[in-house]
Amino acid sequence: MIDLYKLDIFTRVVMAGSLSKAAEQLHMTQSGVSQHIRALEDSLGTGLFVRGRRGVELTPAGQRLLAYCEGIFRLVAEAELAVTDVAGLRNGLLTIGVTPGVSAYLLPEWVQMFGQRYPNLAVSTQTGTTSVIVAELRAGTLDLGAIEGELDGTITDIQQQPLREFDQYVVVGRRHPWWGRHEVALSELTGQPMVMRQANSQTRTWLEQALRDQALVPRVIAELDNLESIKRMVMIGTGITILPLYTITTEQELGALHPIAITGRPLRRTLRLLWRAARPLTPVAYAFRQLLMTYYGR
Repeated sequence: MIDLYKLDIFTRVVMAGSLSKAAEQLHMTQSGVSQHIRALEDSLGTGLFVRGRRGVELTPAGQRLLAYCEGIFRLVAEAELAVTDVAGLRNGLLTIGVTPGVSAYLLPEWVQMFGQRYPNLAVSTQTGTTSVIVAELRAGTLDLGAIEGELDGTITDIQQQPLREFDQYVVVGRRHPWWGRHEVALSELTGQPMVMRQANSQTRTWLEQALRDQALVPRVIAELDNLESIKRMVMIGTGITILPLYTITTEQELGALHPIAITGRPLRRTLRLLWRAARPLTPVAYAFRQLLMTYYGR
């Protein structure tokens, strides 16, 4: 009989590309991972990997086994999902990776709702960029990902579930001449000092492309990787920024920040859940996804 645990280690090594990276993800020693792979190869009477300086590559037998692994684990997950009563579980853990805006302004409410529905289950979170979240999903260290925005169209091994579209607003502080305005055209941003996310972020890439589509080149005076810092700079009058409403609820209520709707062609981004296509969701992850889909009316 093939050991499912060893098959899981085998697929982790394939996804990681090396024994050392797989060991790190599995919180095992490299020699421990190597022993499991060797035992699996001995039980099958064939080599599964060709080991080299830069990692490992699958042999023809390894490639055939990998194709079966995807089907095996899919059936196991489907069987688990079919018979598991999540509400009756005595314990369980969801691991989710989220982008910074989701982490700070949406995730706390999600965790609270999930805890109220399933008090015996826990949520472990990790904040990162979209590319990091996709990499962790592929490595199997995350059950779900939640991002604001777009997923590269070339990515085919990650499933996605749109939850809601959010309009983006021009945000100003009390010292700005636009304070109190209700609408602004994108063309009026020409020459305005703007505070933006760091250059390598998905949000920054998306926003610059959206402005380029309108023949606008933003005048960026500050680049920050923290939304709270961006809001603080806008509050003290350093410049303006573009954000969704859910990130400034508190500051708007306090009269510290003011959102202005964009006329003409509004800017919108989509909140999405992500998971690895090759592995069906665990019962706990499925329950979390269903809760959010109901919450956002999907």
